[in-house]
Amino acid sequence: MRSTTTSTMGVLVAALVLAGTAPAVAASSPAGALVNPGFEDGLTGWTVTSTSGHDGGAKVEDAGHASSSGRLTHWAGDAYDVTTAQTVEGLATGWWTASAWVTSGGALDATRLALTGCGVDDATTTPVTEQDDQWVRLSVSAYVTGGDCTVEVVTDGPGGAWASVDDVSLERGRVVRDVRGGDLSGVAKNEDFGATYASADGTPGDPVEILADAGMNLGRLKVWVDPADGYNEITHVVESARRIEAAGMDVMIDFHYSDRWTDPGAQGTPAAWVGGTTEELAQDVHDHTRDVLTALRDAGVTTDYVQVGNEINPGMMWPYGQTWDVVPGDGYDTAEWDALASFLNAGSRAVREVTPEAQVILHLTNINNGIGGLTWWFDEVTARGVDFDVVGLSYYGYWHGSLGDLQGAVSTLSARYDRDVMVVETAYPFTLEDGSPAWENVIDTEAKLVPGYPATPAGQAAALRAVQDVVASAPGGRGLGVVYWEPAWTSVEGNGWDPADASSGNAWENQAMFDLGGRLLAPVAAELAPDAATSAWTASAVYTKGDVVLHDGVAYVASWWTSGQEPGASVHGPWQEAARVDGTGTSPWAATRVYVAGERVTFEDATYVARWWTRDQRPDGSAWGPWERVA
Repeated sequence: MRSTTTSTMGVLVAALVLAGTAPAVAASSPAGALVNPGFEDGLTGWTVTSTSGHDGGAKVEDAGHASSSGRLTHWAGDAYDVTTAQTVEGLATGWWTASAWVTSGGALDATRLALTGCGVDDATTTPVTEQDDQWVRLSVSAYVTGGDCTVEVVTDGPGGAWASVDDVSLERGRVVRDVRGGDLSGVAKNEDFGATYASADGTPGDPVEILADAGMNLGRLKVWVDPADGYNEITHVVESARRIEAAGMDVMIDFHYSDRWTDPGAQGTPAAWVGGTTEELAQDVHDHTRDVLTALRDAGVTTDYVQVGNEINPGMMWPYGQTWDVVPGDGYDTAEWDALASFLNAGSRAVREVTPEAQVILHLTNINNGIGGLTWWFDEVTARGVDFDVVGLSYYGYWHGSLGDLQGAVSTLSARYDRDVMVVETAYPFTLEDGSPAWENVIDTEAKLVPGYPATPAGQAAALRAVQDVVASAPGGRGLGVVYWEPAWTSVEGNGWDPADASSGNAWENQAMFDLGGRLLAPVAAELAPDAATSAWTASAVYTKGDVVLHDGVAYVASWWTSGQEPGASVHGPWQEAARVDGTGTSPWAATRVYVAGERVTFEDATYVARWWTRDQRPDGSAWGPWERVA
């Protein structure tokens, strides 16, 4: 099952400003143009409002993005809120994207970039950039239904929370976090050794289904050739892939071409292959890849992505495919680029033969060593005609540099090699506590954390969302999404790091998406949910509560689980029409919408407030009904 949604981006830079009490309106500008987007004219064209009396918390300062002369800054010394906004009129119906270059810090989730009053609105929080204060590009999209849309920068946080914003634009198109995946390789063994899981409300369940219900849409599975513990081989991989696809997710297969872990420090050749010639080893790679993918196909599984190698900066199957002299004096004293290319092409060829629809990924890591360490590698393999579709990257913020480094890598690699880019591994801790049985965690002290992101459930969620957003918003528009590494690898005795040592422990459980008791962490799970809307309605698709679709030019929100029921067909059905809300939070009443207590509507020149949940009840009905007239 291949996801067909793609990131739609090509948005160039512009900027922001402020002045007033209601959103300033860019009425006479070309559609989508913002007035004074770079703050060169101070606050002209923008309004500033604050319910806490902190209008002065928004101002223009020097030294903006890319050495520009100005930037918008939000800051106050005590708890505050401030909003800088501008409304653009005359927009065509469809997707519009606001983008801005941002830096922020002082508090998690204190500032957001939002599009409001558009039709189907959305917002996202600015990443904390305290690690190096590099500017990062942030984008948010909305579906415009009534011609108007307001761009907002909103800060609501404690004293000391700050954000700087520059070069804001509003352009046609859409940015989405398309891939919201997880590596589920450890689930089968964890369950066999007694792990149990529950949803955020404590209901016991299948971890694959729990994550899929939260919005995870891709499951990744590693493959080992002949592992000591008997897991992550062909049989378990096929069964796990069937579970992933049955839960409605895409499938990614990650070939390590080893009997155990591979990474920049270990690329061991499978024991059964050691001593082969380059030609024999390439055939081994081809046959192993073919056999696993054939077994998946025969089991009815559609493989959507295939990694040929895992974190292969130093090559694979040492020493035969090394990219430098890994072990001096072993008889392989130079880089073996030609051999590596033959191994990679052998894997790719097997993918094309068995699952031609799958995308081939080449996976590197260590962004922290500089972009040159990545382009050096890809220049060598592309010069040798290696066949691949997607650049895969590992990004762990506590090891691999800043968010700015990551976004720069996504843009540079996608442009240089004309490929999409996906972060195929990331994670962050929700605690520094150790699970039981105890084993020293990889990240176990505050000194190892990314500045600004605490080891709390909220910090974990914010870290994941930041990675998702900088990938999706990267200039060039070719960031496909993010895969979280081992979200279900909770601590159970017998399932430790070493497949050859049952007494080894788990050093990762504090970075799972389930807490130390096996319950889903609600904050990080929320970042698996799709963006404001996904696609046009189709009769064959399954939708759950909160899903947004487009049908006959109108946006609808699902009120409950539904499939095959056409939006707009019945006011009593599962679909409610998305409201177009104005600056006061008021929308025109619609019979197909569900309203809850406190929502405001206009109806026949009057304004009403809902007293309780209601649908298809006219506001001008009974005085004892759900609506109270307020204006």
